[in-house]
Amino acid sequence: MLDREGFRPNVGIILLNSRNQVFWGKRIRTHSWQFPQGGIKYGESPEQAMYRELHEEVGLLPEHVRIVARTRDWLRYEVPDHFIRRDARGHYKGQKQIWFLLQLTGRDSDMNLRATSHPEFDAWRWHDYWVPLDVVIEFKREVYQLALTELSRYIPRLGGHNRYLRSGMRPPRRPDEVAHEQDGVQGHVHHAADEPAPVVDVVSHIGDSDL
Repeated sequence: MLDREGFRPNVGIILLNSRNQVFWGKRIRTHSWQFPQGGIKYGESPEQAMYRELHEEVGLLPEHVRIVARTRDWLRYEVPDHFIRRDARGHYKGQKQIWFLLQLTGRDSDMNLRATSHPEFDAWRWHDYWVPLDVVIEFKREVYQLALTELSRYIPRLGGHNRYLRSGMRPPRRPDEVAHEQDGVQGHVHHAADEPAPVVDVVSHIGDSDL
């Protein structure tokens, strides 16, 4: 389902834990990290699509989260031609997204990256709100910055102060953070179960929900 300009309606999800850290997922069989996202099906509202994608990609149900906020308007990004299936070129241009900020009310153990037979992630971790955009595929980075900035004002206050509201600026990383992010992650990484994961042909999926 594309609009007149060739953009597919899509939702993005920023999931917070009780410490205002965000869910950060590693795309299956790649070194790229990202937030959950997916296409809006015909007849779905953005909220309905968000709950479906949340379950398909992270294994969570509506009772495990609370909606904190969403972006006011669509945020768009274009996908380079070489990432698009040849038969979709000239029609598919990219994604237009509504982003949701969610608060996890369940537990970490409620998450399941294998909730479906077509997982998007093979590992995840909690990360500080201002995620390292250099590990996000390049054409998504501006939208990530826009979504994080717009939604940062709605982050629940810890200790009476929202330290994430920075007038639209991403805070600089400390030298120790840079050194600790050589592989694009910090701290403990939660991996999917040890059984072999199904092979996913990334290129053949581009143009539907992934990119």
